[in-house]
Amino acid sequence: MELWFSEMHTPDVKFSVRVARQFCCVQSKYQRIEIFESPEFGRFLTLDGFMMLTEKDEFIYHEMISHVPMAAHPDAKNILVIGAGDGGVMRELSKYAQIEKIDVAEIDSEVVRLCREFLPQTAIGFNDPRVNIFFEDGLKFVRNRENEYDVIIVDSTDPFGPGEGLFSKEFYGNCSAALRPGGILINQHESPFYERDAQIVCRAHKRIVQSFEISRVYQAHIPTYPSGHWLFGFASKAVHPVKNFDAARWNALQIKTRYYNAKLHKGAFYLPSYVEEMLKSGELRVES
Repeated sequence: MELWFSEMHTPDVKFSVRVARQFCCVQSKYQRIEIFESPEFGRFLTLDGFMMLTEKDEFIYHEMISHVPMAAHPDAKNILVIGAGDGGVMRELSKYAQIEKIDVAEIDSEVVRLCREFLPQTAIGFNDPRVNIFFEDGLKFVRNRENEYDVIIVDSTDPFGPGEGLFSKEFYGNCSAALRPGGILINQHESPFYERDAQIVCRAHKRIVQSFEISRVYQAHIPTYPSGHWLFGFASKAVHPVKNFDAARWNALQIKTRYYNAKLHKGAFYLPSYVEEMLKSGELRVES
């Protein structure tokens, strides 16, 4: 008998992956955590039935959410990562020698424990001695910080359950206060393709622009996420992701990546027309 994992992307669209093995199914205080193995995508993590990452394509997400802000702010030394219980963001950040501190606010310690056990290629990020893990609600954690971080990366789940507060106006305002002058906020922004997801994108950015002078959107292609077309938000009081980007300086670091590169950095901010129109309707300034 064949076993399949299926996720409903809309009431009329289903994404399915054949499963070779299930490694764990744990109900934590916050969510159901499952890790499977598939012939096509290798091991993959789901939370409450939603695909979070697969071994085959996680590098795309983690590189784009990490290297874009670091390339735009090459002197960043103090980083806050909210969520990221799989460790992939920290793995990418560990490639920057100038970073002095990486604080991680992850609400669910079980996610970290299980990823360390079953997803070592991403969880290796926790081994960096600069990483400090706080098993706390990211919304509450950032309230107590002011003028402390150069970059904040919000590697959250979808905007419901444990991740709901990380898409609120209050949260974005607190992140703004926690950033130093010239600091950058990055967050995953969902897909613009399906109607429900597009509404989330517009709502989040409408809130972000109220706290940041510069607010831009960039994109990546991630095959296992709904529609495969995924957006990220870049927000700052002073740093522009393209105008302040020094490609030669980033290239000189000789950081090894599989998806991100200096040319892609600029190109990722040029969006399809339908996305630009959608974002404008949500009162977001887009790259021109």
